[in-house]
Order: sequence, then structure tokens, then C-alpha cells
Amino acid sequence: MNGEKRVLIACGTSIATATVVAEKVKEIAKEVGVKVNVVQCKAAEVRSKISTFNPHVIVATTPVPKDLGMPVFNGVPFLSGVGMDKLKSQIIEALHQA
Repeated sequence: MNGEKRVLIACGTSIATATVVAEKVKEIAKEVGVKVNVVQCKAAEVRSKISTFNPHVIVATTPVPKDLGMPVFNGVPFLSGVGMDKLKSQIIEALHQA
């Protein structure tokens, strides 16, 4: 687990929910001592952001393709609170494996 991990956050407009999820991901990473670079985008921009940002993990609050070559997580639990602990564990594991 060397270096900074890149996390792409995707939502419908790249404003409201992406900002909330981005802050949660930063909190989680800080708790476990992982440096992260978090970038937000619209769901429609995911494929192009992959080529320029090369994320280790994607967290989306709206449907995005699953065949992107890296872990893709549903970020809705960060908004609803339901299933948040499981999602946190999955993201931490993915960041450690990246």
C-alpha cells in the first residue's frame, strides 16, 4: 500500500452527493492512515476520467458501468446511513489492495 491512492467519486451532476461522498471517503482514508486523492465527476464522465485520472477505486451514487477494470462501489450508503459500515470496510480493503 505505497503512495497516494486515487478515488473517483461519480454522481449525476458532480456537485451535491459527490461532495458528501468525497468527504466520507477522505474521512475513512484518514482513519486508516491512507493518503487519498479524491476527484469528483458526473457519471457520464467516468470513462474519460479513468483515462486521465487512473483511479484505484470508484464510488458512485448513480449507476455506472461495472466493467471498468477497478472496484466500483455504490456510494448511496454514505447518504442514507444504511449499510455504511459494510461499504467502509469494502473501500478500506480495496484501497489496501490497490
